[in-house]
Amino acid sequence: MSITKGENRVHNDACNLSEMTRQSAVAAATGNQATIRAAEVVHYRACVASAIANNCQSGAFVRALQDLGTGGV
Repeated sequence: MSITKGENRVHNDACNLSEMTRQSAVAAATGNQATIRAAEVVHYRACVASAIANNCQSGAFVRALQDLGTGGV
């Protein structure tokens, strides 16, 4: 499990809730790569949105989206 732990509690909580949802989706996907990738994209987009809304750094989340082939959005 990846835990977001920074100075902004609201952002931490949003990212950690998204991570729990992502893990549930991945567990239910039973190896379906398209479903797993979609869960990853949804998670990182939620983290980017939270970072922007809470005036936190979003670079790591944008980079994860780039690695997933979304162009960072």
